[in-house]
Amino acid sequence: MNRKLTIATRGSALALAQTGMIAEQLTRLTGVEVAITVVTTEGDTSRASLSSIGGTGVFASALRAALVAGECDLVVHSLKDLPTAPYPGLVLAAVPQREDPRDALITRNGLTLADLPEGATIGTGSPRRVAQLLSLRPDATVVDIRGNVDTRLAKVSSGELDAVVLAAAGLTRLGRLDAVSEFFDLAVWPTAPGQGALAIETREEDDIPQLAYIRHDESRLSIAAERAVLATLEAGCSAPIGATARLEANTLTLTAVVYSADGAEELGGERSVELPSGDEATHRQLRLELASALGHDVALQLLDDGASDLAQLGGGR
Repeated sequence: MNRKLTIATRGSALALAQTGMIAEQLTRLTGVEVAITVVTTEGDTSRASLSSIGGTGVFASALRAALVAGECDLVVHSLKDLPTAPYPGLVLAAVPQREDPRDALITRNGLTLADLPEGATIGTGSPRRVAQLLSLRPDATVVDIRGNVDTRLAKVSSGELDAVVLAAAGLTRLGRLDAVSEFFDLAVWPTAPGQGALAIETREEDDIPQLAYIRHDESRLSIAAERAVLATLEAGCSAPIGATARLEANTLTLTAVVYSADGAEELGGERSVELPSGDEATHRQLRLELASALGHDVALQLLDDGASDLAQLGGGR
């Protein structure tokens, strides 16, 4: 008989929707009974900007502490919120199939970014999005905002802001894609490493075979490459960095861009690697290692080009 699994998650509508999706998939595919427990994180209680309280990693710490303490069997994170440094005793046990990684613009009248009036007020809590917005619309007034998806959408509908930028994946999971005025093309607007993907963490010593049913190798490879850029640059989750990896046949291509805070300057790099085929565990591990090495190499290229000085990053040569 399958043992019952307990998943810990944040209490926001989006976090609960994401976790509920994982719980439903596990039950449907394996028959395991799944319970959900809510953990409050510092990122949920503080109204300060994310950059001032430690970046998006503040959403992960309380969940990880609950997992280490044995209060749950696994936790579900938005992968872009997960710090790149390993956490003692925990492993990234599964990455399900990734949702749309793009950013989306929400305006009142369906206006695109180019169509917004001179001096438009646009809300975001992301330094990367601030830089990208100012790069394309230096006349805009970009406002730092916090709050859940509904709170942010309400700032537009009420007229407090002309627009907000949100992740398409979150809007999809909440059934709010109808609010989108424009999706930003990844070729000109790369998003946060891991955006659109979920991370399932477990204790290192635990074996939860049911997770094999929801793992998605292609998504895992893409986020491994993207997150290796962050790790090599020694940049936090909220740094002004965009990265996009795509797998076509056996070719993994990674594009990464580092922005100055004001969006006036940017540095980009792109490389590809051929991955071996095969489903054996050794092949899967080799592909992951090659994906991570690709991200590392792109980051080194960016550092050589001056990315550390451009965005005040911790990485160096």
